[in-house]
Amino acid sequence: MTALTDPPSPAPAAVAGPQPLGAFGMPAGLLLLPGTDPATESARASLVAGRLPDPWPERLSDLRVVHEDPDDVSGLFPGDDPVDRYNRWVLDPATADAATVRADLPAAYAPLVDVVAYSVGLTDAGALPTTVDDQVAPEVAALLLAAGASARLEAGDAVTASALLADAIDVAETGAPALAAVLRGNHGALLHEHGLDPARAGAELARATADLAGTDLRTTRAELLHLRGVREHERAAEAGEPLQGAMALYYDALQLVTERSAPYLWASVQLDLAAAQLASPMTGASDQLRLGVAAQALRACRRVFDPETTPGPWSTATLNLANALVYLPSTHQGDNLVEAVELYEEVLASGVRDDDPLGRARLLANQGNTLAHLGMFDQARARLVEARFLFEEHLDHDGAMAVRSVLDEIARTQVGDPDDELLDLARQAEQMGRVPVDDGAFTSGMGVRVEPGTGTGTGAAPPAEAQRRAKVTRLSPDEPR
Repeated sequence: MTALTDPPSPAPAAVAGPQPLGAFGMPAGLLLLPGTDPATESARASLVAGRLPDPWPERLSDLRVVHEDPDDVSGLFPGDDPVDRYNRWVLDPATADAATVRADLPAAYAPLVDVVAYSVGLTDAGALPTTVDDQVAPEVAALLLAAGASARLEAGDAVTASALLADAIDVAETGAPALAAVLRGNHGALLHEHGLDPARAGAELARATADLAGTDLRTTRAELLHLRGVREHERAAEAGEPLQGAMALYYDALQLVTERSAPYLWASVQLDLAAAQLASPMTGASDQLRLGVAAQALRACRRVFDPETTPGPWSTATLNLANALVYLPSTHQGDNLVEAVELYEEVLASGVRDDDPLGRARLLANQGNTLAHLGMFDQARARLVEARFLFEEHLDHDGAMAVRSVLDEIARTQVGDPDDELLDLARQAEQMGRVPVDDGAFTSGMGVRVEPGTGTGTGAAPPAEAQRRAKVTRLSPDEPR
């Protein structure tokens, strides 16, 4: 009788290193390449350097699909070898138990399972290894350190996170240049966002951008160029210097992505580029072209942003477009003003600025001013009065004074047209402004008490000089109306 024995455990998979891990986005950037044949080796070297194989070897056809269409990955990696099982688990963690997948991988790559589990939320930071074994592949060790940095950042410890990322860069540079460049870019962004070391942040971002030149990591490089542009934009604006440097970086970023390939990033760069164009002084006739370019960029932003999913960028793009239309030189200026009023109304109706009283006040002031330019004085006055109230309530005296000046100008414009409607409005204002009180006295509309005999009397015409200044002709009671 033959004794029953357990089936032998599968031999660890042969995985050649370094592997192209962490450079490309998920999930493609966490998949392993099988085998060591020449075609696969050439493709692996390209991917490690951040370049897509051309052509892809047939053996890596499933990996090519993930890179090209990560939303359609069903049925990929059907094999039963450890690498296929791992890749299948990365795409769908429900297909296998993480511990089993980990046990089947060689020791140099087994901790990669811990990185993936943490990255997709299957485990928390406590499940990450606290130390990195010497036998772990450098690219995996770098990802473990980067995952630890993410955990520390979530815990609010940006200083430790920065140190861990710096260590991860040092480890990755030994054989994974694209991963090292991506991590360096992340490090620069962390330093910038947390104000830890502005000079070092700039240096890290600049080097990462340079190291990614010539790779297929176009979106990652565009993100870094965008951030560098934002930094330069802020610096130049604070120093009162021209914004050409920031605009150049924005333009470089737009060479790498399209509305289709990275819509949110593309629209964000367009938004900041338009802001820089609008903020630059107009010193010549050719500079007026910038307004037109900015308007087109902002229209493009509105194809991507919407008030439901991206209310902040959408409202900024919409308001900047409205402001640009107001000042855009055009033979159809009236049409531009009407469109601007409609754009302001879109933002008001969305409620995006309701939690920002001063922001709403500025919006109302802009719309009121534009309505006044269109000659729609009643609607303009209503918006401006509300804006003035908000400015005064929140002690923005400059804003309140600016609105008052527009209201005064509207009043002068209306008084300057002595048609019947305006005369009737003037009589109503006079009646409401002189409220009788006891003993024959009256108050003005501002609450100033006027004693009997000090007024001019209702039948007396104002002095000729006053008539000339106010552009009002006072009709005597006997003249036909």
